Amino acid sequence: MHTDLRRHAIIPDPFWGTNELDLQWIEEHDWEYTAKIDVPAGLLAEDVVELVADGLDTVATVTLNGRRVARTDNMFVAHRWEVKKLLRAGANELTIRFDSALRYIRTHRRAHAPKEFNDPVGRSQVIRKQQCQFGWDWGPRFVTAGIWRDLRLEGWSRNRLLGVRITQAHARDGGVTLHLAPELTRADRTATCHYRLKLGGIVVAEGIGTAIAIDHPQLWWPNGHGAQPLYTLALEVRRGDGTPIGACVHRLGLRTIELDRHADAAGETFQFKVNGRVIFAKGANWIPAHAFVAALRRADYERDLRSAVAAHMNMIRVWGGGIYESEDFYDLCDELGLLVWQDFMFACAIYPGDRAFVRSVKLEAEQQVRRLRHRACLALWCGNNEIEALNQDPAQGNPPLLSQPAPRAAYAALFEQTLPAVVAALDGVTPYWPSSPHRPDGGYRHADGEKHGDTHYWDVWHARQPVKDYEKWRFRFVSEFGMQSYCSGETQATFCPPGEGNIFGAAMENHQKNRGGNQVILDYVSRRYRFPRTQDDLVYLSQLNQAYCMQTGVEHYRRLMPHCQGALYWQLNDCWPVASWSSIEFTGRWRALHFVARRFFAPALVTARLPGDEIAGIGNYRRSTVREAHLYTVYDAPQPARGVLRWDLFKLDGSVVLRGSKPVSLRYGESVHQHTLALGEPIARHGRDSLLLRLALDVEGAPASEDTVFLTAPRFMNLPQGKTKVQTALVHPRQARVAFTSPVFQHRFAFELPGLPHRASDNYFELYPHETKTVTLDFARPITLARLRDALRWRSLADTY
Repeated sequence: MHTDLRRHAIIPDPFWGTNELDLQWIEEHDWEYTAKIDVPAGLLAEDVVELVADGLDTVATVTLNGRRVARTDNMFVAHRWEVKKLLRAGANELTIRFDSALRYIRTHRRAHAPKEFNDPVGRSQVIRKQQCQFGWDWGPRFVTAGIWRDLRLEGWSRNRLLGVRITQAHARDGGVTLHLAPELTRADRTATCHYRLKLGGIVVAEGIGTAIAIDHPQLWWPNGHGAQPLYTLALEVRRGDGTPIGACVHRLGLRTIELDRHADAAGETFQFKVNGRVIFAKGANWIPAHAFVAALRRADYERDLRSAVAAHMNMIRVWGGGIYESEDFYDLCDELGLLVWQDFMFACAIYPGDRAFVRSVKLEAEQQVRRLRHRACLALWCGNNEIEALNQDPAQGNPPLLSQPAPRAAYAALFEQTLPAVVAALDGVTPYWPSSPHRPDGGYRHADGEKHGDTHYWDVWHARQPVKDYEKWRFRFVSEFGMQSYCSGETQATFCPPGEGNIFGAAMENHQKNRGGNQVILDYVSRRYRFPRTQDDLVYLSQLNQAYCMQTGVEHYRRLMPHCQGALYWQLNDCWPVASWSSIEFTGRWRALHFVARRFFAPALVTARLPGDEIAGIGNYRRSTVREAHLYTVYDAPQPARGVLRWDLFKLDGSVVLRGSKPVSLRYGESVHQHTLALGEPIARHGRDSLLLRLALDVEGAPASEDTVFLTAPRFMNLPQGKTKVQTALVHPRQARVAFTSPVFQHRFAFELPGLPHRASDNYFELYPHETKTVTLDFARPITLARLRDALRWRSLADTY
């Protein structure tokens, strides 16, 4: 509704300034769509003519030629209505009236009163509608309505193909057989499957039957573990007399997948195995890519999912407060090798458990499982997001709601009975997990997550605990953790009126949806960095801090491998321009985090753990117990390799205090403590405020991983400033190379090209003295060298104060 009102210039840009606040009236109104439909006589000659609605949001009354067809109340359910008797050849009128979702909420299931976590008005759980439309701690409140997926007329006679269930049998000798089970509206024992299977345009199997043996099958692998060959299976189901019933086309990746949970010394594993190989899940959480999801197209998904692959991710968690994504999303995940952890669309609060609600959810789940079960990317069905954790912890309400009989029964009806039964009956291959986070013994404390299950760790950020606290816990799988940053000036300009960009002003606060979030960012920034000169510098520092926090967490979890087998940070993307936890801004611009993620998710990683900590005691005197650095290599590339681990402890003036190297063997799935570097003596001699530790890992003679370790917070260090030498070269009109050289060390050197959309091979990197760093830039439009040089801007940490 909002997008249609905007298209007709009835409302202003919902994202601009504080316009969101002035558009809340829309949710209180009813809206009606009317369309003229010309129906050919040939369509009416079919036995059955159906009006098909793939998505109506949400409380809709459908009328055809003045006669009521149906009423709906679940956004996630597709509908088919027999309408032949209501149609006439030629002109017809279809009307869909959408009632106010708020009025529905006020008048339905009035006894349902969950604890609210995200809906400022309340009780959005009583309606099956995209939950983050009602507001979330990163998104606006736009409770919209309308036709959000396809609407059409379909005719058929005698029978109709609902779909084909496709399962894979993988033999020990490597052979793969596809088994086909057609699903028809009307049972027909004489029906036959006619198939053609292609790979890369070449027919590899063709025939009639319900089993396809594939010679020399090529397996599908997650990103970083192999290729993603996709077979195209064209199927036609025919009656016994040869008359076609229906046809469909699926793209298939041949692979096995399991959630491996076996007992070990610590408790129970939580790890994904693909084609028999244990995979460390590297990735992020996905929210709807736009506040108005009906407008999303393949290009919108492709921009961010390709960015995920560029950062070496292999898993995306589709979070449960959004939507079941479109075919474009899952097509791309199949193509790119991104495993999908798929939540059902429930989040945080307790949902109703009455018969009508459960019946609607069952239909919703059946449709989504049938739609997605054949996908190579599909790794897990998860019942919900955080309902279990938030409603059984006494800190969130005492007694916890899930300890009370009625809420507990409603929870069980949905997530322990209905959803797992649907997955078992209609999928039977993809594992089901009841909630995220979830621990099999019902525990909700961090110590339970060290034994089994998955964990959402939010002590850093929500509880404002030190970033070092990531290293306190040895979790088995971490499916949420995050840190916010402010969005870039370029993105800010898309929503903030000139002169109103102050971080604590009305426009910026409206584009910060976590209560007190702007202050929390400032708090964490102040712990690590000096007070910035400008707001642009503050934005830059907030993004450095976000990247540092996620690097600390991810590298810790990767060092714990194989005890820990997954790190999915919160979050990959945004649904509007906002200060948030995302690594990709709404405009597609990479935050510093995404560039750094490409390093900490790299197959070969060098990383350091500094036992001990630095704290401020009585009198604000700093005390540090850091006396050594434990140097690790982490490796998850499929093929073993040899490398060289190098370290340099150097002073701010560039002089080297300590240097060393070690040949290392790198094997799949190994985290190895390679060396302990004693730092007590050099710290005593030179002071930790003037020392930096440079780490590097070369693999087969080529640089693979590199970073700088600080022995104290950078705010206590007088980092040098130096004049950067810049050389530019145009490769062709849409590509350039830029080389940066500095006489001094520059931390997280970052450059910008305002007004020139581009993708950089690297940014927010370390610039070491007298070592040239060359970056390749790919532009959306042709540029000139003069335009490039004129636009180029840069800074590093030392330039911010």
